[in-house]
Amino acid sequence: MSESVTSGAPGMTAETAFAGMRRVSPVVFKAGCPDCRGRFELAASALRLAIGATSTTTFYSFTCPECEATVRKPAGERIVELLVDGGVRTLRLHPTV
Repeated sequence: MSESVTSGAPGMTAETAFAGMRRVSPVVFKAGCPDCRGRFELAASALRLAIGATSTTTFYSFTCPECEATVRKPAGERIVELLVDGGVRTLRLHPTV
């Protein structure tokens, strides 16, 4: 037995309201630690992205879940796009004047 959804559509049930929708898996990123050589997957919430004015000031960082080292890696345009699309928190760095 289905219950009615309070969406204002008469006779709509939860089953019909969500028909055709699929479950979306959380985004994970494969990463590696240069210190301990560990390889693992990280959730978007474990990564930080800093976008600077140049390629040398654009990077992502995370804490290695195996050895707890702070890891900082350069991020080119494609990496930035993937991280942003995957929900990684982003900090835009502005040059000082």
